[in-house]
Amino acid sequence: MTAPPRPALERRIALVETGPNAFLAIEFDDAGDELGRAALDAKELIDWVRDREAADAPRWILRSARQIYPRLLKAGVRLARTHDLMLCHAILRDTASVEHPLPPSAEWVPRELVVEAPALFDVVERVAADPVAEFLDQYRAQRSVLDEATDGRLTLLCAAESAGGLVAEEMRAAGLPWDVAAHEAILTATLGSRPVAGGLPSRMVELGDRVRELLDDPTLHLDSQPKLLRALHRVGVHAESTGRWELSEHDHPVIEPLLAYKKLSRLLSANGWSWLSEWVHEGRFRPVYITGGVVTGRWASSGGGALQVPRSLRPAVRADAGWILVVADVAQLEPRMLAAMAHDEAMARAARGTDLYAGVVESGAVSTREEAKYAVLGAMYGATTGDSGRLVPRLRKVYPRAMALVDEAARVGEDGGVVSTWLGRSSPRPSSEWAALQSRATDADAEAAEVTVARRRARDWGRFTRNFVVQGTAAEWSLIWLAELRHRLQRLPPAARPAPASGPFAHEAHLAFFLHDEVILHVPEEHAEAAADAVREAAAAATRRLFGAFPIDVPLDLRVARSAEK
Repeated sequence: MTAPPRPALERRIALVETGPNAFLAIEFDDAGDELGRAALDAKELIDWVRDREAADAPRWILRSARQIYPRLLKAGVRLARTHDLMLCHAILRDTASVEHPLPPSAEWVPRELVVEAPALFDVVERVAADPVAEFLDQYRAQRSVLDEATDGRLTLLCAAESAGGLVAEEMRAAGLPWDVAAHEAILTATLGSRPVAGGLPSRMVELGDRVRELLDDPTLHLDSQPKLLRALHRVGVHAESTGRWELSEHDHPVIEPLLAYKKLSRLLSANGWSWLSEWVHEGRFRPVYITGGVVTGRWASSGGGALQVPRSLRPAVRADAGWILVVADVAQLEPRMLAAMAHDEAMARAARGTDLYAGVVESGAVSTREEAKYAVLGAMYGATTGDSGRLVPRLRKVYPRAMALVDEAARVGEDGGVVSTWLGRSSPRPSSEWAALQSRATDADAEAAEVTVARRRARDWGRFTRNFVVQGTAAEWSLIWLAELRHRLQRLPPAARPAPASGPFAHEAHLAFFLHDEVILHVPEEHAEAAADAVREAAAAATRRLFGAFPIDVPLDLRVARSAEK
């Protein structure tokens, strides 16, 4: 697989922030030769970028879309193509696809990830005396790595990751349409009447009183795990934690009201009235997305909890008058990616249609759809016990190529090695403490307990690398889906009726939400069918970009509706 060829004379323009409200635009040709420079203040920047985007549609070289794109969007200026140095640095620093990846540098770690950085690599501290020289050095170093990768996969990944950086900022600028009244009605129906300052909703008060009565402790603080565990132990519930899964294993009258209380408590703290007042304004929820915030390439969120909004609140996601939502998600994306990566034609046949698990049953590997789900998930996540562990060996007989791929990824991980996704994002190495433990366990005088711990830790890391290649490739498919969809939506005509709260997208169909393998579009009603076609076309294009002519189905569950409620 190769990335599509670039135009021979593609223009590239670097936008470097040189000081407060001061910028330098540096233009390059496709060979990397500098063509000219322009010094701009903040106001000049807007008009200059708008004019160049309209005239040439260059590829803009940015330190970070988060740094500069919001001010452009606020002025109604959109960028078609970028190379995001911050996002691409993380890929090109860790990739095992080339002999000479980028050296790590604290200067190019996104601020949101600085806390995690020391655990992932040894940061090389470097202070840039000249921001322009530092910027250009990084750009040239990244081009050198991309040029070393001859098959085009890393180039495609960096282009898709950079497009994801634009999408993240555009979705925040547009916002997800949110009906405050509907949200409040759901909270009241679920939690009870809204509490006064410092209190709890009425339904939680009732459940809390019932739990205290059954535990014979009228003053028990239910949100204190140590105190709650002691109270449970006194009545014979010898749980080691207050987690939902462990509590549900015990048979006692207190379990049902306690689990109900904890569920309501999570809703109140994560998405209650306080969340609503903080994160929803002018009918829009505007979370902060972090592109590539997870090592597999999946997105994260640093504000608003966009990736953890519960299904119960989906009815509050409602289109504006004259607009409609297009909601689409992929059925069983990860196992489909596994089949295509492995070129496992038998598994690809099982994936034809909307239900891969039904196809696994038809292949004769297992007897029921439930068994198929357990087996496939167990194969991707390394299950060795229970129903999944029992069923996985059956998949090895029917889908040997797919199983060999994840088994090899697990073996590499257990040995402390690095694995890579389809396009070349590579896994982090295990910690030095992990490596030291494995080394000690090989000593002739190693204690049996230490050997057991080392083997368990090795298997744990193998399960991580087993899933890394599949989840990471699924994330790559989703990135390309987003990029292709964004491009197609830009072609649609403006809306007959604007959506003013959507800011720069008040007249344009746009992406409003993304969660791993799901998108929500906010589109003018008159363009609903065209937008739905764009979603399907973008998915097909993403599959072709990754796997060429290999026959893998990636079907969508797509709905056009006023609300995101299923």
